[in-house]
Parts: sequence; structure tokens; C-alpha cells
Amino acid sequence: MKRFLRPLLVLLAACSLAVSCKEEHYTVVISLDGSRWDYADHYEMPFFDSLATVGVKARMEPSYPSSTFPNHYTMATGLVPDHNGLVNNSFWNPDTQHGYSLSDPESRYDPRYYLGEPVWQTAQKQGVKCGVIYWVGSDIPINDMYPTYYRRWDDEPHWDFEQRCDEIVRLLSLPEKDRPRLVMGYFDEPDHQGHVHGPFAPETKAMAEQMDSLMHSLYLRLKALPHGKRINFILAGDHGMTEISPERFISWASVVPDAWVERMSGSIPTSIWAKEGYADSLYNRLSGIEHLSVWRHGEVPAELNYGTSNRLGDLIVAPDLGWQFNFAPSSNNGTHGFNPKETDMMVAFRAVGPDFKKGYEAPFTEGEQSAFRNIDLYPLLCKLLGVKPAPVDGKLERIQNILK
Repeated sequence: MKRFLRPLLVLLAACSLAVSCKEEHYTVVISLDGSRWDYADHYEMPFFDSLATVGVKARMEPSYPSSTFPNHYTMATGLVPDHNGLVNNSFWNPDTQHGYSLSDPESRYDPRYYLGEPVWQTAQKQGVKCGVIYWVGSDIPINDMYPTYYRRWDDEPHWDFEQRCDEIVRLLSLPEKDRPRLVMGYFDEPDHQGHVHGPFAPETKAMAEQMDSLMHSLYLRLKALPHGKRINFILAGDHGMTEISPERFISWASVVPDAWVERMSGSIPTSIWAKEGYADSLYNRLSGIEHLSVWRHGEVPAELNYGTSNRLGDLIVAPDLGWQFNFAPSSNNGTHGFNPKETDMMVAFRAVGPDFKKGYEAPFTEGEQSAFRNIDLYPLLCKLLGVKPAPVDGKLERIQNILK
């Protein structure tokens, strides 16, 4: 018996040593705001093109509404906006009797608006350091916790894109005991140019190409680090962009009588709180408006995973793709927020590194349920970090095929 037991113990010890000596991988996640899935097909973006050949390429479906704050927090938590608290870029919260707006510091920095557990908290509770630069929620004490390294959006000086890249490189150059294994960075372009000029304007083209060059430079700097081969590099975004015009506009005032309404908030979609006794009248009035969809609270189509939060009104009103429902038409030429299954709303995804397949394109069939949804980024990051995820809406099995 001892003759057989001793070699077995030696083998087990060797296996244990091999596991303990395995070099840990790092993951960098970059969000390019408004990075529409097909910009690289229309513009000169050689770095995006190269990542498609040496790594993974996918068309990622955002969550509804396809807007900045809801979707960044969705990617961080794995929860759809209906569950993560940020149901829109602006909304009314009946629990606090106060509105939320990304431009209002009082509400934006109030942790009561943010539900769920961001991935940096999941990781840190299991001993993994994280560095987060300007990602939605990272500068707020959600669940009384900040990332290991972070920067408040309002702190001066506000970092430009090059400074954000410098910080990412600095964090991954720290001594190993201090080095974060997850770094997340937010870049607010090409969204702005897409809004002002439209998705296919020369100015948007120039910015998309500039961001491609900037990301290439960042990637080369990371690869040049002594542990550069152990870094997974992910490029993603929050939503796409579509063209709008004043001709495709429906005025609130022309279809919603003031006497029937207690409160309206948000845009694409809009939440309406009706005055007592007027919810059905409002529903019937809005149901007859061309290019508008209207749902009662709790009756939004299941595919949108939306409409049950108490932060949404009696009625939820959404315009068709490219249409506006507001008090006045926007002066911009592009916007988002629409049904995430509209291809204009979908996002470019690229990933390269030791844990990803090479030259793999995730399948996509027009009109069918996307196999690649942004709620799945949270469980993917947990898998890469080797931590146990919290219960979320995302599912690793939907996108596990992108991993080696």
C-alpha cells in the first residue's frame, strides 16, 4: 500500500505546486462611449481590424434603454437597468422623492440610487485589487465600498484621454503586491461627435479613427510591460448611435394634456406619472400616436427586460428608431436609447489576450436574439479573475465560446 501511496502523494504535491505557481493574468476593460458596432467597417480603424484577426470580434447588444449611465452600470453589475437602479440617464425615484440626473451631483453621488454589486466589489471582497477610471459608479460608495484605485469625475484637473491611458499603464506598472488585476477605463468619445454631427459625419469619422489610434498606443504600452503577455485587453462600449432630425419629432405638449400628468421624466423612453384617474386616458391617447409605443407599468415586452422598477412611471413611452418624443426637437444629429435589438444601437466588442481565442468572430443573425449581451460582461470578468460572481442577470455560458 505504501508503495502506491507515496508516488500518489508526490504527484498531488507537484500538481498543487504547479497550480500555486501559475502566473496570474490581468484584465483591462476599456469603454468607448457610443462605439457603434460597424464604425470599423466604415472608417479607417486598423487597430480594431487587427484585433479581429488576433483576438475576438463581436457585435454586442446593450440593455434597454441603450443609454450611457444605465449600460455602464449594467456592464459593471451584470444586472439590466430595470434591476440595477439606473433605469435611465434621468428618472424620478419615489423612495427618495428626488429626481436622478447624471448632471446633478446631489443625486449622482448618492449611493441609494445604485443597486447590485459592481464587479470591482465582487473582486475586492475575494482579495483581488481593482483600478477604475471614470466608470459609472466607481467614484460612489456603493455598499460602502470604493475600488482600490479610482478617481472622482469632478476632481480637478479632469483627466484627458492621454492622462487616462497614463494612469492605466501606471496602475499595471505598480509592484506586484499593489498591482490591480482588473483595470477599467471610460472614454467619452466617439459619443459626443456622434451626437452633435451624426454617426457618419466627417467629425465622427475623425474621432473614431483617433480613438482607434489611441487604443493602439495604449495596447502597445501594456504589451511592453514585463508581464504584458499576461494582460487580457477588452474594448467595448455602452451603445451605438443613429441619425435624428427635426422632421421626426413628436411634441409632448401636442399629445399629453398637462391636466392629466403629475410628472414626466427621461427621454427615450419617457416615464409618465398620471394624475389620479387619468392613467387609462393617457394610455388610450398615446396608443393612437404613430411612431410611439406606450406600455403600462409592468407590461413592457419581456424581451426588453424593463418596466417593473418603481422608478418608472404609470406609463412608459418609447419612440421608434430615429424619432424623438420630447418638449422640443434636439439640435443634435444623432442619439441613442432605442430598442437594443436595433442594429444601430449595437456595440463594437474586441478582446485579445492569453484567455481569448484568436481570430474568432461571435455569431450573429439579423433579427434573432443576440448571443452576446452586455449583461454577460460581469460573469466574464469574474471568470477571468477567478472570483465567484454574485447572482446576476448575465450568463457566462452565452459567451463562453470566446474563451480558449
